[in-house]
Order: sequence, then C-alpha cells, then structure tokens
Amino acid sequence: MFVKRYKSRNISGKLKVSKLLRADPKLRSMIPHTESFHLNNLSSMVKRFKKVYIKPNTGSQGIGIFNLTKKDGGLTLKEIVNRKQLVHHYRTVKDAYHRIKSKSSGKMVIQKAIKLDKVNGKPYDIRAMVQRMPGGSWTFSGFLVKVGAKGKIVTNYYQGGVIYTLRKLGRKQGLSASRSAARKRELTSKALKIAKSLSKHRAGMHEMGIDFAYDKRQHLWVLEVNSNHPQFRPLKKLDPKAYAKMKRFARSYGRKDD
Repeated sequence: MFVKRYKSRNISGKLKVSKLLRADPKLRSMIPHTESFHLNNLSSMVKRFKKVYIKPNTGSQGIGIFNLTKKDGGLTLKEIVNRKQLVHHYRTVKDAYHRIKSKSSGKMVIQKAIKLDKVNGKPYDIRAMVQRMPGGSWTFSGFLVKVGAKGKIVTNYYQGGVIYTLRKLGRKQGLSASRSAARKRELTSKALKIAKSLSKHRAGMHEMGIDFAYDKRQHLWVLEVNSNHPQFRPLKKLDPKAYAKMKRFARSYGRKDD
C-alpha cells in the first residue's frame, strides 16, 4: 500500500468526489451518475443505463474494475484481475452482484458507463494535471492521454494501454489546428474549475490528476479525480517540457518520487 510522504492532502473516495462535483452547478453536467454498490442500486442503474462500471471507491492501475452490460436477455460481466480481463454471463443482476461481491473487497461504487470517443478504433481518456505551490494558485501543468488496449474495459497503462501526448492524439484523429487548440482550452479551463471547486472542501491540496473523456457526441465527462499521488512519470520521455514543469511544482510541496 502506498504511503504518501509529502505535503499534499487529498479527498478520498470516488463517491465523495462525485457528490462534491455534482453539487457544483457549473460542473454537474460533466459528472457521470455514481452510486454506492449494493444490489438495489445495481438493479436500478442497470435498468436505467444498460451498461455500468463497478469500481473500488479508492484504487488505481485499473485493478478490481468490473463492467456490467445488459445484453440479449441476460448480462455480460467483464472484470479486471491483475493484468487479465475475464468475461462471464449471467441471467440476473443478482447473480452478477454476487460475483462482484465475492471478488471485491472494501467499498465499491457504481458509475454510468460513457461511450468513449476513439482513436484508431480504441477508447481513450485524457488526464490533465493541475498543481500549485504552497501559497500559490492552481496552475495547469500538462496532459497525458491514455489509449486503451483493444477490447479492454479500461484505458490504463498498466492494463496494456499506451500513452500519447494531446498533440499526437489530435494528429491521429485528424483534427485541425483550431479544433485542437479549442480542445486544449476547454480541458484546461475545466481542470482548473474542478481543482478550485474541490479544494474549497479540503485545505492543503496541491495536486490533482483529472481524467476527462469525450463521448461519441463530443460531450466532455469527468471519469475520475485522483488527488492521492497522481502519476506523471510516463511523460518523462514523451513530453519532457511538461514533465519538468510537473516535477518543479511537485518538489515545491515535497514530492520527490517522480
């Protein structure tokens, strides 16, 4: 288990973060519906959305995540176990619930699944890093695009995904320079608004890795906010300038691992 040894407080738990952001009228439309994991909530959310994710309330690296889909009169459950993805089929939500319950530990949450936009036929999300030096204001410090492995239910690098820069993503998708610039402005603006909103509820926060995703209609969503040691090491070779900026901010509040 990771133990943080530097000065940056965090807000723990996906459910708490979701509730705080949904309470902000300027951010509410970006936050997928999220509930605590129990049978009644699972039944109602599958009925309402047809596809949902079940995730550890706290966790990382794509481990312990499930995807449940209503299909052909039954249910398909996909789960991540270490670096493997397993697939099961069930007749009822109750059967799927018992499988998830037996294979999970700790508090879990259910989240509406977003039909992610794709690049080269693969889903992706975009992590925006925002940081601030002690006594300073929130500053955008860089992007990291996570492109999922084909068929995987997560985009995480540790589950076979690859890392792009935002510029490379735009190039692969054939976006114009003006569209790419507009996307960067939107993501930067939203990331800073989220950081300011959440830090009102928790003093002493200095870093957040905010995972954004566009859906197929180009609506922007917030999949997760990681304020507990968000990783940026993959940018060391991919985008040295962004990495150096993140490292400089991190050193100011005592983080020395990256």
